[in-house]
This record gives sequence, structure tokens and C-alpha cells, in this order.
Amino acid sequence: MKPLPLEAPQHFTNRELSFLAFNQRVLAQAQDSTLPLLERLRFLCISCNNLDEFFEIRVAGLKQLQDLPLLAVGPEQMSVHVQLEAIHAAALALVHEQYACLNEQLLPELEAAGIRLLQADDWTIEQQTFLQAHFHDQVEPVLSPLGLDPARPFPRIQNKSLNFIVQLAGKDAFGRDSDLAVVQAPRSLPRVVALPAALGGGYVLLSTIVEAFVEQLFAGVHVRSCHQFRVTRNSDLFVDDEEVDDLRRALEGELAHRRYGAAVRLETVQDCPAEVTQFLLEQFALSSADHHEVQGPVNLNRLSALCELAARPDLLFPAFTPAAHARLHDGANLFSAIQQGDLLLQHPFQSFNPVLDLLRQAAADPDVLAIKQTLYRTGGDSPIGDALVAAAHAGKDVTVIVELRARFDEEANIQLSERLQEAGAHVMYGVVGYKTHAKLLMVVRRETSGLRRYCHLGTGNYHPRTARTYTDYGLFTCDPQIGADVHEIFLQLTSLTRTPQLRQLLQSPFTLHEGIIKRIEREAELARSGRPGRIIARMNALVDAQVILALYRASGAGVQIDLIVRGICCLRPGIAGVSENIRVRSVIGRFLEHPRVYCFGNDGTPQVYCSSADLMERNFFRRVEVAFPLLDTALRDSVLADLELYLQDDQQAWLLHADGHYRRVSAPGQGRISAQQVLLERYASAAMT
Repeated sequence: MKPLPLEAPQHFTNRELSFLAFNQRVLAQAQDSTLPLLERLRFLCISCNNLDEFFEIRVAGLKQLQDLPLLAVGPEQMSVHVQLEAIHAAALALVHEQYACLNEQLLPELEAAGIRLLQADDWTIEQQTFLQAHFHDQVEPVLSPLGLDPARPFPRIQNKSLNFIVQLAGKDAFGRDSDLAVVQAPRSLPRVVALPAALGGGYVLLSTIVEAFVEQLFAGVHVRSCHQFRVTRNSDLFVDDEEVDDLRRALEGELAHRRYGAAVRLETVQDCPAEVTQFLLEQFALSSADHHEVQGPVNLNRLSALCELAARPDLLFPAFTPAAHARLHDGANLFSAIQQGDLLLQHPFQSFNPVLDLLRQAAADPDVLAIKQTLYRTGGDSPIGDALVAAAHAGKDVTVIVELRARFDEEANIQLSERLQEAGAHVMYGVVGYKTHAKLLMVVRRETSGLRRYCHLGTGNYHPRTARTYTDYGLFTCDPQIGADVHEIFLQLTSLTRTPQLRQLLQSPFTLHEGIIKRIEREAELARSGRPGRIIARMNALVDAQVILALYRASGAGVQIDLIVRGICCLRPGIAGVSENIRVRSVIGRFLEHPRVYCFGNDGTPQVYCSSADLMERNFFRRVEVAFPLLDTALRDSVLADLELYLQDDQQAWLLHADGHYRRVSAPGQGRISAQQVLLERYASAAMT
């Protein structure tokens, strides 16, 4: 039989189904009894939040395509209709498993640990009295029950908000027949209420409180039933860059509409009557395929509040303090330290503070002339933003490229851009049609030998909080060639210039895609000539079909390829004649795996690039991204050692098989090596010596 061509559809996995498989691995952390109990609850909430965003963006996008005459999307050649059917089946199974995990594992174990989530039937008379007073004083004043009749149509329901559909009987004060009403819970109300210790403690969900006392909202009318529901809406923003004069103003207008985009999913509680569910589906123009019936509260994300409210450090991962780099102790002069040689930080095992220190020292240094930085996600009340504002006030020439379209961080980035402009910084929004996702910081300093550029290049965002929960690399360097490249990229982002001829960096949308494929093909040529070909890569997602095909060709040439892919992977490893020399693993642990590292054997002189870019079409062609080489051999070797450590992980690793399914390397608690734990202990030990 003639072998199938490499580009045959069965050699690829659908990206949407691959994402759902990743979220299944996140949920497996919640099911892992060897992990701390509240951390398992947190993982459950993360898996639910991931699913929300998946529907808000990916499913919403597919629904917009389903009426177009497109036969298939993606290299696996699945039609939009077939994808939506497969997503529906996989998502239903995932939701069922999420609630089974909550009801059969986590809630009983939490109660055994003294953390009780109380239902109305569990309340003592004293607890009921307390909660009734809480409802009267704190909840009822901000609720607005909305009766439904021809004069009062179905209300606008915000994206992912908590709502109740109430069945009524009887006549109201105006003699109108009552049938249905909607009660919307404002986002300002806390979703979890802690009971005083004097009343026995425990926690009650807002939804339970509203359901228990909903009759007080409908005096004189009989409440037949009350049921929670939640709708998920399309949350992708669309702004035609070429049709707007002011991107920030246009985005501000779009943000106001995000909460009311087209509905894509309806969640109701299990006991919601069929006729009520059908009524809701009709109001949101959804079908039964878009309905999820759940066995518990409609928004499990809110349960994450228990992790803080319970105040039980014994049920959390042990606290740790990120280690300080040996050359970057408190009070160290960052400029002197970087002059001694390149520095590589690995977060969260090492502190993110040196990045802040560089900005603060630059603001106070009379020899610093300019600071330039890209910002994608920084979070609210960002200390990075504070440091840049302080630098602008100190008279430095501060230029910041703020990416306003960082999904779900648009509002925070708009506010930050306003603060920076008010301080006198030059604020730019990047290039029309391209998101600026590169992580770049450059400080220009006048020294006796002339101007010197100090740079920080990272794989993760300039976000101090996520730097404690995401694994990432950050490079400090004053290498002249890298500095010149960073300078050229900032010129490109802030002015009208030609594509720069970079010396060391690979940049999308120009040289990154070609550069990655060229290096893969070089390994293949080495293997064909009888020399060892080797590729190790670590990333969040592998989707681009051209890169996958290049990896298949390299595998066929004999290159040994190990891929550490946290989330989506459209490549299928281990297929005879296609990918038998490729192995794919995913590591899901305490920290979110986030670095992108691409290592090529290069005939015994390895080349290692760290990057802000995953191997996805959007990163190659619709974003400004950077991959930077590790020129210092010691730093290069340390990253290679990290990669080898991840390949040895047998506690938190999953292997992808040729059939597209992931299987754990070993059963929970049975493995010997957790890469993240080894790194935690290694850096903690180094900090003590």
C-alpha cells in the first residue's frame, strides 16, 4: 500500500479538541488526591475558567463560521459542523466530570477537613436567622426582580453573570397574572459568604442564599420554583484597525458591548424544568446542543474564594520565596551586574524583582537617557507601570508600546496607557493589524565609552503576580548586537521604517517562521549525512502546519525530536513513516508552564532560542514576536539541563500517543521526579548557600 503523504488529515489533531484534552489534564490535577486539597479545588476552578474562555472565543468563532460555505478548517480537514458536534460531546463529558469531581471528591474531603459548604437544609435556626438578616441588609437592596410579560420583555443578561429564573403563580398588585421573573445578581455581591465561628462556621454560596429567600422579593405572589442559570457570550472584540482613527477610543466602545455579545452556551441547574430550559434557549437563540445541565452551582469559578477565606495553609502548596540571583542581591547595581556578563532568570524559582529594580535604578540614574518597553499584560495597579511613570516624572525619555488588544486585559491596558501619557511618556499602540506580543525592555545609558544599551528580553509578561505562578525565562544583557536589534525593533514599532536586518534576533512577522523551519531543516540535513540531528522544544502550543510538516520531514530523516507542549498540540507523534522519531509530552504542575524554548543540536554546538512566540500561525504572521539566542555557553547549558530535567519528569508529565490521546507517565504519587519541585528545591538550596 502506498504510504499516505505527510500532509494527510489523519496526521493532524484538531486544535479545539486538543485544547479540551489539555483542560482534561488540568482537571486531572483536581482529581489527584496526592495534591493539597485547596489546590485541587483551585485546579477545578481553573479548568472551569479555561472552558468559559474556550466558549467565549473559540466556539464563538466557529459559530460565526457555520453558516459560511466553508467545507473544512485546518489541516485535519474537519468541517465546522463536525467540529462543533465533537466539541459538544467532549465538553459535555468534561462538565460532567468537573461536577463529579466537586460532588464526589472535593466537597466530602473539604467537609472532612472542617471546610463545609452548607446547603439550606444544613442550616441551624441561628444560621438561618443570620443569613436572612444578611439577605435583607446586603443582598435584597441591590437585587431587581424583573417580571416577564408583554410590557416587560426578557432582560439583557450579561456574559457569565449569575441569574435566576423564577416560576410564579398568582396576581400582582396591579392584578396582572404572574408566570415568570428573572433575578440578576450584581457582580458586586460576594459569591461566597463565611458564617461566624460563633454560629459553627462554614460557607454559603450567594446562589443558595437567594434561592432560600427569593420569596421575599415577590410579596403576595406564590413562588413555584427558582433555578440558577448562566449564559456565556461571544467575548472576542472586533476593531477594524484600518477603519478607525483612534484605536483606544474604538476599543473602549467595543468593551461596552462585550458583556452582551451573541450567546454561545446556556448553563442551568439539573432540576430546572424542561419547559423553562426551552424558554431560556429560545430567548438566547440557542439549541439544545448549546445547553449544559450541571449538578451544582452554575459557576464553579467562584469556589476559588474558599482558598483564601478558609485560611488553611496546611491545605495549600508550601509557601516559598523566589531566590535572588547571586549577582542580583538586594541593593545590587543592575548596570554593573549586567556588564559582568549576561544574566538569565528563571521564574518563579527566581525573583522577578530585578526587572523592577532595573526600571527604578534607571529612573534614578542621571546617566540614563531613555527607556523603551513593550507591555502586553501587566495587571491592575502594576508596579511596572508605576516604575515607568516615575521614570517619566524623573525626566527620562520613556517610550512604551502598550498592546491594547491583549485579550481580557484591554481595559487595564487602556487605563495604564492613560497614566503613562499623563506622566509624559510616549505611548504607542504598535502596528496596525499586528499584536505586539514581544517582551522587550531597553535602557539607554551614557557611559565613558559611549552609549550602552541594557536589555531585558523575556518569554513571559511584565506582570509581577503571574511571575510567581508562571514558569518563564528572562535575559538581561548588554550585548551590542542584541541591543542593536532591540533598538531596530523599537524603531520599527514607533516609526515608519523598513524591515530591519537583525543580527541575532528572529522576529515575526518577518524572520521567525522562516528561521525556525530553516533550523529544523538543517537538523534533517545533518541526519541525512550520517551525523546526529537533535531538536528539543518547549512551548505552550504547536499548531502551525508548516512547522509540523518540517518536523515530520526531520523525523523521517532520523532527527531525534522531543517536544514539551503544555497545551494544544496538532502534531501526532509516533506514526510509522511519519513521526516515529518524535515524542511529545505535557507537564501540568503547580506552576503554569509558559516558556518557549527552541533548541537545535547544530552538529554538536547547540543553538538555544528563548521566545515570546508559540509555534502558531498567529504568532508567526499576525503578531510582533521575538526569539532571542542564548550566546553565553553557561546560560545555554543551564537551559539545556532544564530541558533534560523536564524530559525525565515522571510525576507531572503526560505522553501524547499516535492515536491523539494523552496518558500519564505514571500514576499519581508514584513518580520519582517532578521537574518543578526539583527546580524549587535547587534554587532554594542555592539561596541558602
